[in-house]
Amino acid sequence: MFSQGQLVFAGLFLVAFIIAAIYSYRKDLKIHKEFYKGNYKILIGFGIFIGILFVIKVFFKR
Repeated sequence: MFSQGQLVFAGLFLVAFIIAAIYSYRKDLKIHKEFYKGNYKILIGFGIFIGILFVIKVFFKR
């Protein structure tokens, strides 16, 4: 499906992307702590919303 060169490029690109993302995140960690306080509450709320939708789907399927 993919040539050997394409697979090597994809692997190297993935490794470089992950390294760049980690470097960028660590560089901006102080800013993230200041501006994104309490974002876990939004994540929990989103998870509850998805759970409610799933329960509604199961309830009305029966």
